[in-house]
Amino acid sequence: MFTGIIESLGQISSIRNDGTNVIFEVSSPISSQLKVDQSLAHDGVCLTVVKVVSNTHSVVAVQETLDKTGLRQWQVGRKVNLERSMPAHGRFDGHVVQGH
Repeated sequence: MFTGIIESLGQISSIRNDGTNVIFEVSSPISSQLKVDQSLAHDGVCLTVVKVVSNTHSVVAVQETLDKTGLRQWQVGRKVNLERSMPAHGRFDGHVVQGH
């Protein structure tokens, strides 16, 4: 679940295809704090972290996500809004955003 409050700004540092999926590598101030399998909204699109190295993290967009969002238009250098999912014990600073 997300609240809609942007936590940080990231920048797409690489994009590569993996079959029908696309792997985006993002550099950001919060990347080093992320964990593999963590959900993270990128410009409002929920993506799962698959790799963390220093100040970068990688996420995979599957075919369904690519078909239903504008992620195919993303290019290296694009800035993206980042928001971590809300912990169960967290405060609601914005509003609840549900669904994918």
